[in-house]
Amino acid sequence: MKLGFIGGGNMAYAIACGVLAADLYKAEDIYISDPNALALEKFNKMGMSAETDSKNALNGDIIVLAVKPFIYPLALSELANTADKNELADKVFVSIAAGVTINEVKEWLGFDAKVVRVMPNTPAMVLEGMSVLASECAPASVGEFNAVKQIFEAIGEVEVMSESLLNSVIAVSGSSPAYIYMLIEAMADGAVRDGIPRDKAYRLAAQSVLGSAKMVLETGKHPGELKDMVCSPKGTTIAAVAELEKNGFRNAVLEAMKACTEKSNATK
Repeated sequence: MKLGFIGGGNMAYAIACGVLAADLYKAEDIYISDPNALALEKFNKMGMSAETDSKNALNGDIIVLAVKPFIYPLALSELANTADKNELADKVFVSIAAGVTINEVKEWLGFDAKVVRVMPNTPAMVLEGMSVLASECAPASVGEFNAVKQIFEAIGEVEVMSESLLNSVIAVSGSSPAYIYMLIEAMADGAVRDGIPRDKAYRLAAQSVLGSAKMVLETGKHPGELKDMVCSPKGTTIAAVAELEKNGFRNAVLEAMKACTEKSNATK
């Protein structure tokens, strides 16, 4: 099969590099369309076909819609008006936009297209992404769905859930890297305040987050149990935890995720 991208941004580049590294596709079987010629240079340097012509992506059997949510109506309506309907009917369209439903993609294309909805996240750029695929995919076949699943397995971990849960997924994995970057930045600021050089502060904070996440995934222990393992009676860690609780740390996270989900539900 061949792979197409409408949009040549960071996520398209991460996916393209991931499937190349996994030997799922050859560079000559990947096609990118983006009106920004500068954005296409990095793809061309790797031997992919990258053009400003919107139809270039249609050389792919699977087409990833890697543009911002507000661009979807225009980009898909343009495809519907310029491409042959029979040609489009054979393609599998992969939507990775927050808040855009499978039915909306079909409406903008103007027919019952094969659409697989996926919510990835930016750690895909270092092959540590967390992607969730909506289980609903008809009229795409099981084989076509699994071909899409393989693409995202090449850039990290994959889960499959009902589309009704994907807006909640955005809050816990799609948008959450931003929360973690803020946590790392805040931890590093505190370390710098206490005399640690900035570069070392970022490394210490980032590696601690990475290691903590790995502990959750690999030990299977409840996060609360792992936290308790670090909190000695009258120790430094429990003093820090108490301050986080006093300042509403958990509630701030919960409210942030609620706001994210509500925004996703309101996106059109």
